[in-house]
Amino acid sequence: MLKKDKINFLIKALDKLYPKIPIPLNHNDPYTLLVAVLLSAQSTDVRVNKITSILFKEANDPKKMIKLGVNKIRKIIRPVGLSPTKSKAIYNLSKIIINDFKGEIPKNFTDLESLPGVGHKTASVVMSQAFGIPAFPVDTHIHRLMYRWGLSNGKNVVQTEKDAKRLFPKNKWNDLHLQIIWYGREYSPARGWKKEKDFITKKIGRKSL
Repeated sequence: MLKKDKINFLIKALDKLYPKIPIPLNHNDPYTLLVAVLLSAQSTDVRVNKITSILFKEANDPKKMIKLGVNKIRKIIRPVGLSPTKSKAIYNLSKIIINDFKGEIPKNFTDLESLPGVGHKTASVVMSQAFGIPAFPVDTHIHRLMYRWGLSNGKNVVQTEKDAKRLFPKNKWNDLHLQIIWYGREYSPARGWKKEKDFITKKIGRKSL
């Protein structure tokens, strides 16, 4: 199957499977999304959503987060892991947002990635899900499936993102990155994978898998 045929099949299949696409991380605005995505590093969305329901009751904007303080933030977020680093990042980025961006989350990659604890993937999620600006955040599910589907070489997430942006229409990026994540979780997991249940990979995947 040619790559263009794979792409057309993928888009149609995922649109049919996920016509309404749920956002994995609970949030109310760009700031709470930014914090939630930062917390999700090396953790699960389920665990993060449990913790943010507690954290955001205490502090759901930069000013309240600063008042909460690093130690209190760290105590609340401890179950998600890496709490010493994440608590400092949340506190410091909140100060920067107040002092340098008038309390608003910046709407560009350069400024977002300048914030403590915010890498390219986190910035991409915020740009895509908070602001609707085309981006293609690559997580472990997308990285895995782009390789299984023969759409990327699987060497690193940077290359996977480049391949995804090159192959998929820009106006579909924001939907597709979420659709692929949900598909990966439900049909094509890293562990306990059964190709016969993974109908997309069975149709378009690498023959060697």
